[in-house]
Amino acid sequence: MNQPQTLFDKHLPPLAERVRPKTIEEFCGQNHLIDEGRILHRLMDQSITFSIIFWGPPGTGKTTLARMIAKSSDAKIKEMSAVSSGVKDLREVIAFAKSNREIGQKTILFIDEIHRFSKSQQDALLHAVEDGTITLFGATTENPSFEVISPLLSRCRVLTLKPLGKDHLQKILKNVFKKDVILSKSSITINNPEKDLLIHSSGGDARKMLNTLEVAVNLIGGKGQITQEILNEAIQSKTLIYDKQGEYHYDTISAFIKSVRGSDPDAALYWLAVMLEGGEKPEFIARRLIILASEDIGNADPNGLTLATSGFQAVHMIGMPEASLILAQVTTYLASAPKSNASYKAIKAATQAVKESGTPSVPLHLRNAPTDLMKDMDYGKDYQYPHSHPDHFIDVNYFPNGETQTFYKPTNQGREDWIRKRLKSLWKERYPEK
Repeated sequence: MNQPQTLFDKHLPPLAERVRPKTIEEFCGQNHLIDEGRILHRLMDQSITFSIIFWGPPGTGKTTLARMIAKSSDAKIKEMSAVSSGVKDLREVIAFAKSNREIGQKTILFIDEIHRFSKSQQDALLHAVEDGTITLFGATTENPSFEVISPLLSRCRVLTLKPLGKDHLQKILKNVFKKDVILSKSSITINNPEKDLLIHSSGGDARKMLNTLEVAVNLIGGKGQITQEILNEAIQSKTLIYDKQGEYHYDTISAFIKSVRGSDPDAALYWLAVMLEGGEKPEFIARRLIILASEDIGNADPNGLTLATSGFQAVHMIGMPEASLILAQVTTYLASAPKSNASYKAIKAATQAVKESGTPSVPLHLRNAPTDLMKDMDYGKDYQYPHSHPDHFIDVNYFPNGETQTFYKPTNQGREDWIRKRLKSLWKERYPEK
């Protein structure tokens, strides 16, 4: 006689796997992708597929969505982890896909942690994706622009997943106790304060939340109440809550960047230490410093971008723990540097102007004229070469339609003050004296 399943059944899948959503209606979160009319909803409705890179934190539904799409398209799906698979495994899947193709069967290859594939492994995939033998679904927690080779990335649509919000996690937790084959029949209880702690500790990662819950349930022997004491035991990360993929990850990098932007090198170093002690990838921090050097410092100190870029290269070459010294140097320099967001505001304003006016016609005198035909059409006619004039400048309108606009408004900070004064002397109408 078959015995009823229990929490301690060795053959029972983990809780996170048991409650994995099977349909889009059961799925929580990522509404920007799955709501009616959105891209994944349309894919599944129309039973179509194309190569996709799912980019987002762990436990946000990358694998689940890949399986749903495969099922809706009636395709065969092969799954592999980039951590444990090599070129030989890829070749076997490609051979399998070719056989399927001969009988009109589509094959989807899902690669978890695709960012861990080497360049040669990604190259081995390329031709099969190019000719349609395989539809690639890749999942990554890292920016695919940096981790996936350009030829492969150009043949995939990148879909960004977000950390799950509190409402989504609450719904998942409620459904677990309602639908799980074990927990739905148990007498286990958990009060709201403990639920909140469980959700907060997950950092937007549903799998982490469910794994923690499962440990807590085991600690109380599958019955009774999950107390805060039990939950803290299950979490085992109370002393260092930094989660390099979860909500705290984003909060901490935000605190770090805002400290640098606010010219506080000491606070910036504190948050830098939090991230490094938590196991954050130093390259991630270095990339954010490069962005900050342009967004928040700009031409107030142009050396900031040079130092940040050099810092990234040095961090990449050296690695931890010595990379912390490089990051500290770049951080303290940028935090101490004069600040300007004039370039950031300028490109935002220029972009908005282009969106509002559409693509303009380039004035004839600014057009390139490499051929005689173009010259006969007055391309480049009347263009005046600035270097042929005093001070290497001539007052000419370089805008379309005879209009001018002022997007870049330099501040009086650092090097940008010199730029401001020079532009005022050159373009007096555009930069009038206040």
